[in-house]
Amino acid sequence: MKKLSLLIVCAVAFVMAVQAQTITKDGGLSMQQINMLRGSYQSNPANKALRNAINSNDISKLAVNYDNNTAFSADISNTVPSKAITNQESSGRCWMFTGMNVLRNKAIRKYDLPADFQFSQCYTFFYDQLEKANLFLQSILDTRAKSMEDETVQWLFKNPIGDGGQFTGVANLMIKYGAVPKEAMPETYNSNHTSQISGLIKLRLREDGLRLREMANNKGTTEAKLQAAKMEMLETIYRMLVYAYGEPPTEFTWTQRNSKGEVVSTEKYTPMSFFNKFVNEDFANYYMVMNDPTREYYKVYEIQYDRHVYDGQNWKFLNLPMPEISRMAIASIKDSTMMYFSCDVLKFLDRDKGYMDINNYDYGALFGTTFGMNKKERISTYASGSSHAMTLCGVDLDANGNPTKWMVENSWGSNRGHNGFLIMTDEWFNEYMFRLVVESKYIPSATLKLFDQKPIQLPAWDPLFAPEE
Repeated sequence: MKKLSLLIVCAVAFVMAVQAQTITKDGGLSMQQINMLRGSYQSNPANKALRNAINSNDISKLAVNYDNNTAFSADISNTVPSKAITNQESSGRCWMFTGMNVLRNKAIRKYDLPADFQFSQCYTFFYDQLEKANLFLQSILDTRAKSMEDETVQWLFKNPIGDGGQFTGVANLMIKYGAVPKEAMPETYNSNHTSQISGLIKLRLREDGLRLREMANNKGTTEAKLQAAKMEMLETIYRMLVYAYGEPPTEFTWTQRNSKGEVVSTEKYTPMSFFNKFVNEDFANYYMVMNDPTREYYKVYEIQYDRHVYDGQNWKFLNLPMPEISRMAIASIKDSTMMYFSCDVLKFLDRDKGYMDINNYDYGALFGTTFGMNKKERISTYASGSSHAMTLCGVDLDANGNPTKWMVENSWGSNRGHNGFLIMTDEWFNEYMFRLVVESKYIPSATLKLFDQKPIQLPAWDPLFAPEE
């Protein structure tokens, strides 16, 4: 009897093994197919050597294209004179550093300020975080009638706050809160390392959001009570921000020096009076253009909830082909005006040289395959998108006036890249550049009129419009 039972068990096991080799239910991989894959790999002796190399090395170092290794040149024919390189440290504030670098370059040249002059990023960031907290809480109240399963409500709770952003945030925050020099509100450990405090504020806001929804759904709760509850919640956020970043000054005394370090004046300022003197920009003259081949060109698009201030503006952009964007950028650089620029920065970046070239690495040759998607296909499949903002400040033109290379001032410190700058080929620029903020005087009049269109609304969760970090 025991032998019979053992024979039955063995028979069942054999049948199951055979089935596993042959059955592919709903497209699943059978063991027979796995063995085919294994055989395909083992049939090529070179695969073992490649496995040993790739197992224990940085893939990018193995994929370096040495045929392209001598192509790098840092010579740029047209540049906007740049000053001291800034450093956002371990924070997602590239958008703020980039926008402020555009403005500080103008201020340094106009007022003969020292090369290391900076507007306080910490000051503006404090109000950015406070305003984003209010944007979240008020948006929770605005969507109180929707269920927790609603896509907008879900997006709000997934993204209550963050340190990323874009140029519209710089404009809205400075218009509302002014600006101060870095000496009036210097960086702190937490402004340079934002992840911990940002995580705690997110946790607090999510809990507050649930509480507001519960209150709003009680029939006896008035709008005044809801607003009072929101302000009580913002008191906690304000306190947390002060602990992390310091309290923003309402007035301060600042000594202005010239480029030689000589004292020009010592005066008392408010953030608004300092802004009016040293920035004094009409941000209505700044326009964002974008290259997104997945959408129709010559149309204006607006991103829902993509703003920093509840009573500010969602950012809008005009979608244009790359040649038209390049012409505007060249005109701006030739007139010594930097621009806010964003791209998919890590693609084919040689970090040591600070050089971006689609031929820097040959990953296809290393793995025996191809990676051939174009820009439209990469965007459509979530393989590429804008990830980092920098300050576009140079272009190298050939004898016919066509761009061959571009240069950006980065905010990763002077010891990163090419002395703090990154240089990219025009081919890389076309493939991985996404957004550019250009002043109106560099935009052709016919193109400028296109901004008068009623914008096409896009949802906040569109993957291409994640805030730059």
